[in-house]
Amino acid sequence: MRRPLLAGTLILTSLFSLPTSAGQGLPPPQAIASPAGPGSAQPQLTVSKRGVLLSWIERSGDLATLKFAERTATGWSAPRTIASGRNWFVNWADVPSALRLPSGAIIAHWLQKSAASTYAYDVRLSYSTDDGTTWSPSFTPHHDGTPTEHGFASIFPQAEGFGLIWLDGRNMKAEGHDGHGSGAMTVRYARFDPSTGPGAGTAFKQVEETEVDAKVCECCPTAAVATADGVIAAYRNRSDGEIRDNYVARLVNGKWSAPQPVFADNWTIAACPVNGPSLSANGNAVVMSWFTARNDQPNAFAAFSTDAGQTFSKPIRVDEAGTLGRVDIELLPDGSALAGWIEFTPLREDAVGGKPGSRAQFQVRRIERDGTRSAPVTVAGLAGSRSSGYPRIAIANGEAVFAWTESGDGGALQVRTAVARIQ
Repeated sequence: MRRPLLAGTLILTSLFSLPTSAGQGLPPPQAIASPAGPGSAQPQLTVSKRGVLLSWIERSGDLATLKFAERTATGWSAPRTIASGRNWFVNWADVPSALRLPSGAIIAHWLQKSAASTYAYDVRLSYSTDDGTTWSPSFTPHHDGTPTEHGFASIFPQAEGFGLIWLDGRNMKAEGHDGHGSGAMTVRYARFDPSTGPGAGTAFKQVEETEVDAKVCECCPTAAVATADGVIAAYRNRSDGEIRDNYVARLVNGKWSAPQPVFADNWTIAACPVNGPSLSANGNAVVMSWFTARNDQPNAFAAFSTDAGQTFSKPIRVDEAGTLGRVDIELLPDGSALAGWIEFTPLREDAVGGKPGSRAQFQVRRIERDGTRSAPVTVAGLAGSRSSGYPRIAIANGEAVFAWTESGDGGALQVRTAVARIQ
């Protein structure tokens, strides 16, 4: 089974300097009606020139349905269905997505079982060219045919089409006692270009597939974004000595660079912490956030880059007292960043829909390139468990959009949303 890190202690002092300035913080987020129905979870936010797109899964019995809605001037659009199935792999950390490309087409992905083994599943892709009214037959970016794990995909615009990275378990052997195989998990990349020629219409064809890294952590989410100088991918690496630090690789002129650590946390752990990095880019400006728990001290950090991810600044501490991680981060128009994470602290009174005494909170704060940080703002109280999943942030049209999973009475799940103006 997948084993998330259980933090036994909370860090009381920082490994790095923590200059704090009120600066231009964030006003209290305001709840807006969520387009997601009962039984919803696994939210994902993406941004295009049209604005913010929210996707999520709704479950009814063994039926899973992937839906999406787009942010409008008055709220969210009516939800539309992308796909549904009774043989999907639905997981709190391995989350589907939907992304609108510059062409207007929407690309979506979800996970579908390929065999009876617990972690035998495939990435399924589909696209729509009519704003989500109809969708293409689904297809996979991988063609190894093995009943192994293929998931944790990150999709990004690329030229006139799109690319994606994913965790690929084709080299892993038969499932062991922990639910995973004993071979090496890899990161792979595929690119899809628009089809051309008579009768092609608007469609996509796969033109490339290659390996990015030959040995990585088995079940941590990935991240990938396009910069002005190519694509940068981030993921949790795995060394032969079980060091599981966060690495980046860059796709420049059609070639992937050798993977490099963003920072040498040297976190040694013999199990997957199910805690991946987050990336945001604007031109050659990049920011990355990640979780680490070296010496049993669970913290979140962020670092900036001005050269499309070739080099990164000194890490900046993101959390306050200790964190579950599950980070997200977005660049702001002025070059600072809005970072999000799940914190262990008493719930603040400005939380949206929170309950006093909640053990974990979805918190955000503004971080400057020089390391100064605004005071943290609590978006919502969360369950301190897997059910809360990964809270999300998106920035568009002068506002921050937030999405998270609320766990109600009896374990009922509901995707909630809120917004805050960017000052």
